[in-house]
Amino acid sequence: MKLNIAVLPGDGIGPEVTAEAVKVLKAIGMVFEHTFNFKYGLVGAAAIDSHGNPLPEATIDLCKDTDAVLFGAIGDTAYDIDPDAKVRPEQGLLGIRKALGLHTNIRPVIAYDDLLNKSSLKVKQIKDTDILIYRELTGGIYFGEKSLSSDGNTAYDVCEYHRFEIERIAHAAFKAAQSRKGKVTLVDKANVLESSRLWRRVVLELAKHYPNVVLDFMFIDNAAVELIKNPRQFDVILTENMFGDIISEEASVIVGSIGLLASASTGDTHAMFEPIHGSYSKAKNKGIANPIASILSASMLLDHFNLSEEAALVREAVEKSLKLHITTPDLNTKYDNITTSKVGDFIEDFINNPEETNLNFTNIHLGQSTII
Repeated sequence: MKLNIAVLPGDGIGPEVTAEAVKVLKAIGMVFEHTFNFKYGLVGAAAIDSHGNPLPEATIDLCKDTDAVLFGAIGDTAYDIDPDAKVRPEQGLLGIRKALGLHTNIRPVIAYDDLLNKSSLKVKQIKDTDILIYRELTGGIYFGEKSLSSDGNTAYDVCEYHRFEIERIAHAAFKAAQSRKGKVTLVDKANVLESSRLWRRVVLELAKHYPNVVLDFMFIDNAAVELIKNPRQFDVILTENMFGDIISEEASVIVGSIGLLASASTGDTHAMFEPIHGSYSKAKNKGIANPIASILSASMLLDHFNLSEEAALVREAVEKSLKLHITTPDLNTKYDNITTSKVGDFIEDFINNPEETNLNFTNIHLGQSTII
């Protein structure tokens, strides 16, 4: 297979973790004889610094002209401290989602056995957790009308949804549940919000077409509690934009690190794959950023193009790295000198030598991660 992939490293740790995902995809290409062409573009603070625009037209054109987008991270602390800034890095991310029509965000939440003790939750609560969060991505309060009064004392953000926006992601969530445990939980605030009541009506109507899927409802505040108390009760979570943003961040507590959470954002004609951890500017260029979420996002890219064996090998390599403690400091207390690039090196080596399971720790500590 030949794929043209737009790479948008972005800001903060984005370039570091994205480089490891590209490294892994190149290894997959070599082993399985695929051709992956990588073309780079600017977004976020990096684009503002260069072009004065968080999403240059050249970047949009690049993404539209390629088969998929591999995204790093976006955001810079220099812009966080100014509430009156008119141009912000995050506008680049919202803009690319809108420009590419990426309406469905998919976020897996898996509790890995080798990391159960890294979570702040009890092992018995989180063991065997396997959740798929379907978050609507181009509607709701993030994209609704916004206004600030002339005196600066009153503001509003409109949360607006149309039936078709709910239908398309609900169908996707029900179909996903059919190949899993057969349960969809709609997370909303229908006791207060009219937009949530529309979600309930539409999803109830669509549920009739999926008789083999159980539909459940949960208010967002209760869901936030239940996700911590008993995450195993969830299979597929379906929710709107802002609620999905919040609840998927909360889910990082289950897995032990936000550096493990990958995502896919898909539309009718385009797809983008990114870690959800943000730019984490304090860790920039220190070699401590966890690249696994970015690498798992690359595995979701492979799955998107029905390269299932290839995606499974990437996930196997990631699981091996976790088992052998070849991880960055957010997860690793056993070894103190395993950097972002060394994690990528190990996973790359495993892809090239999947039958070998013993790591030469001396070599990896020297920066020559070699499986023996």
